[in-house]
Amino acid sequence: MIYCVEDDESIRELEIYALKSAGFEGRGFSESESFWRSMAVKKPRLILLDIMLPGEDGLSILKRLRKDSSTADIPVIMTTAKGTEYDKVQGLDSGADDYLAKPFGMMEMLSRIRAVLRRSEVKNDNLATVITFQGLRLDKASYAVYINEEPVDVTKREFELLHMFMSKPGQVFTREVILGEIWGIDYAGETRTVDMHVSTLRTKLKDYGSMIHTVRGIGYRMDIR
Repeated sequence: MIYCVEDDESIRELEIYALKSAGFEGRGFSESESFWRSMAVKKPRLILLDIMLPGEDGLSILKRLRKDSSTADIPVIMTTAKGTEYDKVQGLDSGADDYLAKPFGMMEMLSRIRAVLRRSEVKNDNLATVITFQGLRLDKASYAVYINEEPVDVTKREFELLHMFMSKPGQVFTREVILGEIWGIDYAGETRTVDMHVSTLRTKLKDYGSMIHTVRGIGYRMDIR
């Protein structure tokens, strides 16, 4: 099931028609209230979410999804008539998996959906182990991080960033690779968002933050003490 949250009826109907033609099951919503009621009954595989909605807007919906452990891993593709870099960055930094600027073609939409679902399925295949570096523990099954058994409040992006580093200690990751792996798309010119997330993650990890090293002009690596 794929949920389409779109207030424009013609666009919403076209999205549902394209999904069903491609073999997906789709359900449309014009606003947040009916969407949340359906979420309480059945969780979708993916959500197409418009930013500009009556009442609660798409970014607010996205933030609520990412804060709830039962919905935090559901892939979300933002759709909006706005095509500015700011809106794109805001959506991606809030936890969106991809972004479609209107007007977009249905073939492009279906291609993006399939790509995001593939990435999501690969991630879900790796959610059964715990990685520990001394007192730092990352639990992939629950998307949780602990320092000496005390929980650390990290965002979904920060968790994925830490998981990347802890999975391959000592490996250097370029900012472009990090963007591609964690944000899922090439978002050239926005490598500063990686630096911002690394800085915040270091602060949250306290003494363990010093394990994340900057490789000048390239990116980052994490070394085991």
